[in-house]
Amino acid sequence: MKIFLATKNKDKITEFQEILYKMNVELVTCHDIDIPDVEETGSTFVENAILKARSASNFTSLPSIADDSGIEVDYLNGRPGVWSARYAGEDATNEENNNKLLEELDGVPDIKRGACYRCVIVFMRFSNDPFPFIAQDSWRGRINDKHQGTNGFGYDPIFFLPDRNITSAELRPSDKHEISHRGKALLKFSNYFTNYVKKS
Repeated sequence: MKIFLATKNKDKITEFQEILYKMNVELVTCHDIDIPDVEETGSTFVENAILKARSASNFTSLPSIADDSGIEVDYLNGRPGVWSARYAGEDATNEENNNKLLEELDGVPDIKRGACYRCVIVFMRFSNDPFPFIAQDSWRGRINDKHQGTNGFGYDPIFFLPDRNITSAELRPSDKHEISHRGKALLKFSNYFTNYVKKS
């Protein structure tokens, strides 16, 4: 089965491919079909993931899977949240977003720097699917006071894991996939999809 992956983020495409490689499915991406950008007007990760999946399925006539994810910081009452990818501006780089967050937390003690990565996965069988599959998961850590590590993307260089004493960007990709918000959400999708195919 072909499924369209509704993202143009090359790092997310890589993670999806690495995590779902065992599934008997062909992931079609924006490298195969160029899809229009979708304005993420939702106030929640769920709303934005649905917007992206529905638009992609409508444009490609394929089942689609979309992700909306980001980081919530306790001290900032959940910010950046749904604005994580554009926290420092509409076309901000990962480094610019990280730097803005570090500036906002300058001087804040570790105990108040708790943070949570969130991920929502939406699978739509067709564009007007009235009952899309939705999986979500999270990953707790805290915001480090500096950049550490070169792996991963997004806020990984400043997302510190106290139990491992490293940042997410210092994890090997395979280790990250086992414990990350996206890895856990995609495992739920994989289990659902296996049963879905069996019943089809």
